[in-house]
Amino acid sequence: MRWIDGLSKSQRVVVVIALGLALVTVGGYLVSLGSGYPSGWYAYSPLTSAVYPPARGLHGWLRVIIWLVLIGLWSLASIRVLRPSSEKALRRE
Repeated sequence: MRWIDGLSKSQRVVVVIALGLALVTVGGYLVSLGSGYPSGWYAYSPLTSAVYPPARGLHGWLRVIIWLVLIGLWSLASIRVLRPSSEKALRRE
């Protein structure tokens, strides 16, 4: 018996939403790699004279690929979690 078979429909929806939030957090971290500024708060007056290059971090196409992979992973996991239980599991209960 799968562990998902013991959950009700509303509990399965909560699992799917939690998985989505976790993947958004991971995606936000992965997309922001390398895009940070080398110093602290950049509006502080002694630091405003520094010029930072405009293009930092990952390329746009790589960010799109990361998000598409995470969305695909979430979709497949959601289908797996939300599909109806097998008949064998229902007969055993």
